[in-house]
Amino acid sequence: MQRRAMIAAGGACLLALALGGTWLATTGPLAPDDPFVACRGEDGPAAVPAGLPALSAEAPLGLVSETGEAIAVSEALGGFSLVYFGYTFCPDICPIDAMRNALAVEEATAEAAEPVLPVFITIDPDRDTPEVLARFTDNFHDRMLGLTGSAEEISQVAEAFGVAYARDPGEEAFYTMSHTALSYIMLPGGRVADIVRREESPSALAARLVCFTNLREVDLRSN
Repeated sequence: MQRRAMIAAGGACLLALALGGTWLATTGPLAPDDPFVACRGEDGPAAVPAGLPALSAEAPLGLVSETGEAIAVSEALGGFSLVYFGYTFCPDICPIDAMRNALAVEEATAEAAEPVLPVFITIDPDRDTPEVLARFTDNFHDRMLGLTGSAEEISQVAEAFGVAYARDPGEEAFYTMSHTALSYIMLPGGRVADIVRREESPSALAARLVCFTNLREVDLRSN
């Protein structure tokens, strides 16, 4: 029974690929004077929001880090970061994406003007305790930060990013989750710089991370 559940989970997680389309289609394009146009993906300027109001001081959101400490989302994502929403019990999609992100961050380290923090936010807080997240993130990168929280806190943060997720029917102990399977390049200050699709390679993503950090450094010096 456990084996059948795990096999079925693969198909369930693949549904995650389609769930981000509505958000991408309903957010406006970036302004023509976008300073990071050279860093965009192959699809051209991504349709991303100008900022995430929920990360501002007016509407603070809080989560719990993998060390068990309460932390404001605006603090956790205070610098450059690469954010992914998933869950540790996912049998295929999440580990692959987490590894891709970790490899990209590591490859970018030597040339990036600022460090990029890989972040893994669970959408399964019932099972993903801080201890479980810490063991999971340690498998991928020594700086990867795992974040959990209450069901309500996770829902609020996911909504701020336009992330959809739902628990799939199945056995109580071996249920799977369907969820938006995108990564988010975050600029300091809580702005989504771009969206990363699953098919992007570690090297291509690393080059874009370097581009974002270095162009921001040039932009800061010129102002």
